[in-house]
Amino acid sequence: MLRVASFNVNGIRAAQRRGFEAWRDRRECDVIALQEVRCPAEQVPPGVFAGYHLTYDPGDRAGRNGVAVLTRRPPVDVRTWGAEGLPLARGLREFVTEGRYVEVDLADHPVTVASLYLPKGGLPAHLQDPRRMREAPDGGARYERKMRFLSAFSRHLDHARRSARRSGRELLLTGDLNVAHTPMDVASWRRHQRAEGFLPEEREWVDGLLGPRRMVDVVRRLHPDGEGPYTWWSWLGQAYEKDSGWRIDYHLATPRLARSAYAAEVDRKPEPATGQRVSDHAAVVVDYDL
Repeated sequence: MLRVASFNVNGIRAAQRRGFEAWRDRRECDVIALQEVRCPAEQVPPGVFAGYHLTYDPGDRAGRNGVAVLTRRPPVDVRTWGAEGLPLARGLREFVTEGRYVEVDLADHPVTVASLYLPKGGLPAHLQDPRRMREAPDGGARYERKMRFLSAFSRHLDHARRSARRSGRELLLTGDLNVAHTPMDVASWRRHQRAEGFLPEEREWVDGLLGPRRMVDVVRRLHPDGEGPYTWWSWLGQAYEKDSGWRIDYHLATPRLARSAYAAEVDRKPEPATGQRVSDHAAVVVDYDL
């Protein structure tokens, strides 16, 4: 059995205060992929990753981004964008220093696990209305940047999937994609049809990642009916209490690995040890029978 969690912790120092370590020990995962660690490597809190080997790309943006993979044993190999041994897909160069992607080859299973934090993006210029926006209009700059990332990352994922297959490994892409794929993945989806993260072109991009010979949405495969399970709720209002959330955190696996998944849970409830939510995201935990 291989238990893998994907968790956007929204700052590891804040997550530690809210009960990350208690969650870590209680869940007993073999692999934990993290996003938005938001901490310089030298300032990672002592003991927060106890029992695990840390593979971390903090990026160069202080207090932002940062992706990691925690493994029980040191991985066989580690690859980040721009590093030797990982070809850089066309269009990714502007993102390589931002701490958005890292992948490791597990030592004890023929699996490559990647952790991705995809840009949040914004609205295209024609949808921007200052009266309805919390942020100042930017003429679609954040939207266009996200779309560039999506296009480039599709090329990267094709390469990563083929590379894993040539080396006899399965590929598991985990992380915060900042896109809800279908109406089942957003509460009250009709009113969000012009919201960033649920735009038609973003959803079509997810369509292009999936297929019987490409990648499989593991949680949706195991939970084909019903809304959610949601993985993110705004801190504002009563979104969490009303379960008015979004499913934007994923396990995308190559087909053979996806077929081995037999249980998937979203750790929605507050951490019992602290009575608090560890993050505005919830961990997505999947058990694979290898």
